[in-house]
Amino acid sequence: MVDSALWPFLVYLGASIAVVVGMLVISFFLGELHSERATGEPYESGILATGTARIRFDVKFYLIAMIFVIFDLEAVFIFIWAVALHQAGWTGYVDILVFIGILLAALVYLLRLGALDWGPVKRGDRIDER
Repeated sequence: MVDSALWPFLVYLGASIAVVVGMLVISFFLGELHSERATGEPYESGILATGTARIRFDVKFYLIAMIFVIFDLEAVFIFIWAVALHQAGWTGYVDILVFIGILLAALVYLLRLGALDWGPVKRGDRIDER
């Protein structure tokens, strides 16, 4: 027997699965069923592709993207704190100071590590020089 507190979750789960299955079935019947040569070609704002899309990017691009996402998400937390400033009181103020301190420590760590450096490394630039 299903617990009485669990039935809303089960209804939600069933409705979600029904929506996904329904969308797949409807798109199968209503979707276009053609297979021309240009169907599989990449298309970017009207510009035809001139080479392969399999280009190897430097790892620094992905590293900068991950760092941006992390710090951007933290900005959302700070914004939420600013909205609830009066309800949070002094405890919330101390909490956000600790939070921002940890963010600044992480940023200093990334700078010292050289994770944000883009140019070639010159002798003497690195702190952990060996």
